[in-house]
Amino acid sequence: MTPSSEDVLRQRLQTGFLGIIAFSLILFLLFQARFVLICLAIAIILFSLTSDAINAISIRLRVPNWLATTLALIGITLGLIWLSTTIMSQINEVVGRAIAYTESVQIALTGLIERFGPEAQTRLLAALTEFNITGWLQSLAGQASGLLSGSLLVILFVGFMFAERAWLPVKVERLTGDPAQAARLRLIGASIMRRVNRYLVVKTFVSALTALAVWAIFLLGRLELAGAVAWLTFVLNFIPNVGSVIAWAITVALAFVLTGDPTTTIVVGIACMAVHFVIGNILDPMLTGQTLQLSSFGIILSLAFWGAIWGIAGAFLAVPIMVAVMIVCWHVPWLRPVAILLSREGLADIDTAPAR
Repeated sequence: MTPSSEDVLRQRLQTGFLGIIAFSLILFLLFQARFVLICLAIAIILFSLTSDAINAISIRLRVPNWLATTLALIGITLGLIWLSTTIMSQINEVVGRAIAYTESVQIALTGLIERFGPEAQTRLLAALTEFNITGWLQSLAGQASGLLSGSLLVILFVGFMFAERAWLPVKVERLTGDPAQAARLRLIGASIMRRVNRYLVVKTFVSALTALAVWAIFLLGRLELAGAVAWLTFVLNFIPNVGSVIAWAITVALAFVLTGDPTTTIVVGIACMAVHFVIGNILDPMLTGQTLQLSSFGIILSLAFWGAIWGIAGAFLAVPIMVAVMIVCWHVPWLRPVAILLSREGLADIDTAPAR
């Protein structure tokens, strides 16, 4: 018996409502468990970055696998603790220095906005009075203090992943029940890891080059906090598209805070803008273009989505998550249109053979 049009419509409406409910539930879980999920995502990235290194050390240097894994875990532990404490100290230094200069900055701003007339001066002063910059800076320092606890959880996750590393292929094969399908899944996972690893290596190089240039500009301008500004620039450049804009805005604001001189601030701002423009619009696309094959519009959507759910950490993880989603969708026939939309040229995964 052929179902009537009303039955078909009812089934479609039920499916749509169930999809909306499932999507809402997933969003709720992503938001409520964001701290654990963010740490898990970072742990997976670190695990993928070090797995190839462990294999290379074991084969080329003829080091036992357990010893290479132990050395990698020790290196990750020391690196994460050093990185989190360094970022915390640099942010606290910037926040403390900015709070100390708040009064002098307000005086300099008052003298600057006097040129715009009495009416504009009244409005700008009222806006500055309502904007509690000291409280915002203190809250930023408080959020940075959570880096250490997150680093410890990431280290714990990575340690257990290393412990389960040898059994992962066996688990995948037993889970699928088909050796060919298990090999296909391992190939997809290797493609995701390879693409993300390339992106992170290239992004680290580009961010370090940008931070070095900004550090040199601050030194030439004889400005304080050159190291802290360079660190912030390095970290924020991992946020695609908008990270360099935020880093530039913070650099200009700190230049004005430290000097109170509009001329020096403009010179530093123009120099840093030139650095971000050349590296961000010429070198970065040239190095990452063949690595990612991502749509620029898709990157913006991923950045907005994960930034809204997970905040700053989501902005950092937006591109790696998008790469994983795109490659997985490419190998699922009914999700392949999503992968084509997310890719730059309609070919989402060039590392593996096209799915049948």
